[in-house]
Amino acid sequence: MLAQIKALADSLAPRLVKIRRHLHSHPELSGQEHQTAAYVAGVLSSCGLQVKEGVGKVGVVGELHGKGADPRLLAIRTDMDALPIREQTKLAFASQHPGVMHACGHDVHTTVGLGTAMVLSQLGQALPGDVRFLFQSAEEIAQGAMWMVQDGVMVNVTGILSVHVFPSIPAGVVGIRYGALTAAADDLEITILGESGHGARPHEAIDAIWIASQIITTLQQAISRTQNPLRPVVLTIGQINGGRAPNVIADQVQLLGTVRSLHPETSAALPTWIEQIVANLCQTYGARYELNYRRGTPSVQNDKGMTQLLESSARAAWGAQGVQLIHEPSLGAEDFSVYLQHAPGSMFRLGVGFKDQHNYPLHHPQFEVDETAILTGVVTLAYAACQYWQH
Repeated sequence: MLAQIKALADSLAPRLVKIRRHLHSHPELSGQEHQTAAYVAGVLSSCGLQVKEGVGKVGVVGELHGKGADPRLLAIRTDMDALPIREQTKLAFASQHPGVMHACGHDVHTTVGLGTAMVLSQLGQALPGDVRFLFQSAEEIAQGAMWMVQDGVMVNVTGILSVHVFPSIPAGVVGIRYGALTAAADDLEITILGESGHGARPHEAIDAIWIASQIITTLQQAISRTQNPLRPVVLTIGQINGGRAPNVIADQVQLLGTVRSLHPETSAALPTWIEQIVANLCQTYGARYELNYRRGTPSVQNDKGMTQLLESSARAAWGAQGVQLIHEPSLGAEDFSVYLQHAPGSMFRLGVGFKDQHNYPLHHPQFEVDETAILTGVVTLAYAACQYWQH
């Protein structure tokens, strides 16, 4: 089976590169992937899959029916959206949409998903069960997975796999991570309500800017002394709005930020912990406050069994030298975690780094990928899918 999968993938290689380059040159922002979705649907239909468009607003679902009677249903999820970044790669197939770029590799993800569907569609007779391909919109704004789930894509799914490119891993290598892969990422909004006054008479006012600075400093310091250092928390205030004039004490300041953590217990406790600090400081200095803590994307927690499936499949396909165990999670976020609330699953890192040149990080305007990685992703996913019912 593995030899057959590799042969099919090799025969598809030129077409897959063309698909990736087409997607790369026609990026679309989150929730606006209409042309991408239509293109994906066309490819899936040409492979004989049952295709449904407009799922999760702009998503596409392709159903591949195996010939066996195993009731277990495997889902394979990839994402399609690009970022609001002006591309600076100078590639011949660079973005044709100014200010929009596939700087996170979702063009590769989509191509790997399509390539996997192409390969498995030719092995349909050998599949004991069904495979559901999920091509998701709006991962970059952490909305698409929720939209897809709300439209029922996880009904009857018993396992799910996904992939994300990683430039720090060389092409030809698959990164495997057990347990937490990414962080929970929540949004934080704090408004400090003081009282205006003359800049020369601060004792007659309640300085919202100064109190906001105390809150920022205290939150950062308190992490190191009240949070378990083995369970990291990263709190970033990325935007501050307040004040009307240089000689007027501000009566209102708005703080906007993100809070990231890896452990569910820590994540659950953070809103109360933050509000206690804000409330105590505001009470001390006579201010009022409004706090809005919005739960965002949960942490991706890779299931042990599904991760073992990916690792064993990758080792069979590429040998020990083609598998890298990832020992540290990322504090980035990924809404693949939403699917994991409905079925066990795992996401692997697909190495796309060049061995002989500098590799720019994700979300960089000069981000590029070694396209030989596409076949690595397709073979790994296709073989893992074939092994799913024997695992």
